[in-house]
Order: sequence, then C-alpha cells, then structure tokens
Amino acid sequence: MELKVKQRIALGTCFFITGVCFSTWASRIPTLKALFELNDAELGNILLTMPVGSLIGLPISGWLVSRFDSRIPLLVSFFIFALALIGIGYAPTPFLLIASIAVFSFNMRILNITINTQAITLQKTYGKKINGSFHGVWSTGGLVGVCITTLMLKLDIPIRTHMIGVALFSASVMIFVYGFLLKHDRAKQGNKLILGKPDPSILCLGILVFFAAICEGGMFDWSGIYFKEVVKEDLFTLGYLIFIACMAFSRFYSDRFVQRFGMKKTYAVSASLIAFGITLAITLPLFWTTLTGFCLVGLGTAAIIPMTYTLAGTSEKYSAGMAISIIATYGIMGMFIGPPLIGYLSHAFNLKISFILFIFSGLMLIPVSLRFFQLQER
Repeated sequence: MELKVKQRIALGTCFFITGVCFSTWASRIPTLKALFELNDAELGNILLTMPVGSLIGLPISGWLVSRFDSRIPLLVSFFIFALALIGIGYAPTPFLLIASIAVFSFNMRILNITINTQAITLQKTYGKKINGSFHGVWSTGGLVGVCITTLMLKLDIPIRTHMIGVALFSASVMIFVYGFLLKHDRAKQGNKLILGKPDPSILCLGILVFFAAICEGGMFDWSGIYFKEVVKEDLFTLGYLIFIACMAFSRFYSDRFVQRFGMKKTYAVSASLIAFGITLAITLPLFWTTLTGFCLVGLGTAAIIPMTYTLAGTSEKYSAGMAISIIATYGIMGMFIGPPLIGYLSHAFNLKISFILFIFSGLMLIPVSLRFFQLQER
C-alpha cells in the first residue's frame, strides 16, 4: 500500500473518532438540560463556553502548527479532549460542567486546526480535491456517535457510562493510528500573523465560515431540543441524526460536485438548501416535514467548511495552517454568537422564531461568496 494511502486512512480515522466524540457531547445536550433543570437562556449561557474555550485555543493552535509537526499537538490535544468528554458526563454541578466543556472546546480547536492542516497538506500530495471526503468521514463519525447515543437512551444507559466508553475507545484508536500520520509537515514560511489591514480574500473566507458556523453549530446544539420541545418527539436524537446523516452523505460527494459545477454554484446551492430546509421545519413543525427540512439543511451545510478551508489553503500570504487558523477565528465567532443567540431568542419568543437566524445566515453565503470570487478575478 502506498504511503499516501496509509496516511489518508490514518487521518480519516482521526476525523472519524473526533466526529464520534463531538456528536456524543452534542446529542446529549437535551439530557444535560434536563439533568441540570436549565431553561433555554441558561442553556444558551452554558453553550457560550464552547466558543470561549475555542477562542482561547485558537492562537495556541496557530503557534503549535508553526512550531511542531501537526501530528504532535494533534495527539496531545486529543487525549485531553477525551478526558474532558468524561468530565462532561461526570460533572456533578453546573460549574464543573462548564469547566469540562471549556477544556473540551479548547482542545477541540487545536484538533480542528491540526487535522485540517494535515488534510490540506495531503491533498496537495494527491493533486486533487479530497478535503471534502475527510469532512464526510468526520460527519460519519458524528452519525455513529448519534446512533450510539440513541441506543444508550433506548437501553437507559447512564450518561457517565456512555461518555467514558466513547472516550476510552477513541483514545485507543488514536494511539494505533498515530504512527501513520503525516510527518515533517511544518511550513517553513507564512507562519507569522501579519497585523494591519485584513487581506480581503481571507476576510471573505472568514465571513463565509462565520455564517456556516452559525448554521452548523446551531443545528448541532439545538436540533435535538427542537425535536423534543417543538415536534414533541421523545426520541429527540432523530433530528440531529437525520441532519448529520445527510451532511455525511453529501460530504462524500461534495468534491465531485465542486469539480463538476464549480465552487461559486456550490455556495449558491448550499445557501438555498439551508434556507428552504429551515423554512420547511418552521412553517410545518410536524415529524416528517421537520425531518425533511433538517435533511436539506444537512445537505446544504456539508460542502461549505471543507470548500472554504480548501480555498484558504491556496493563500499566497499565509501557510495552510496559519490561513486555516485565521479563518477559524471567524468560525468561533459564529459559534460564539449563533447557538447562544438561539437560546436567548427562544427564551424571549419561541424556538421556531429563533430558527429564522439560520435562514438569514444561510442566505448570506451567496453575496459573500460572490464577493470572494470577484476579488479572485481581479
């Protein structure tokens, strides 16, 4: 087997187990909400911990990928990430829950930068677009994680047992694949953040990630709540499950779609699917219509992040790791604003009205992406 194939399998495995761990946390949010007796606004406050932790981790992750081979911080951050997942399950008080989520999100940010840096570097070795498939594997891991959560709920397995089982299994897999990850991938130039007027192209990519993060992060955090409290479905993981399943399916074909129709059209189609899917879920909040709407949102959000990261990797001003680190900052701000704002709007009005934020964010992808491609044509 060729070295690059082994590296692709190993890196894909890292994406997979990271997706499993993240969806294990996200699909258990309704459980934690009930366990700590939180209202929507209080849950929104706790969800603020995710972007705050990520924001603190961002400059550190940029420094790490500029100083070390990316696989080294990838391994260390994953182990702490897995320990934090256990902490979320065992937290006896809201304070310790917030502390565990902060550590979880801090290390997830480092993981995000390092695995995407490896993906962009390996993509250059292949000479064709493969980044979308890695994100498809991440979403597949997320799908598996939700399926496991659904089974845990059916069997009435405690959240503590659930979290420690997923964490220990994932850590074991990481130890096995670590030796096959890319080595010597530290960029020799473009690793310094240049202060001053923002690069217009990088700014546009950052704004695209910002709106994508509102849609994707918001669905991760609130789709289960929507199914439980608006659709009145006891098996609340179904909303999250269909969303991430459709995202995973679409991501495996996103590279081909982009290759055939181009990135400009892909952004427009993605935005339309998000807006239509949420509109359907809001106007007809029944089981099958909401399920269909969430499916369309999953299809719509699928290509945006991997496509935008690929564009960031072509930057002439920054290395791939630094460019991804910069635009990821905007994604964190999207997470900082989106999921908590949904909670506040829901508390003030209702959950259906708060989901209009997703429609607006989805549609904003069209003018911002058009602006980016106009800059590229100059």
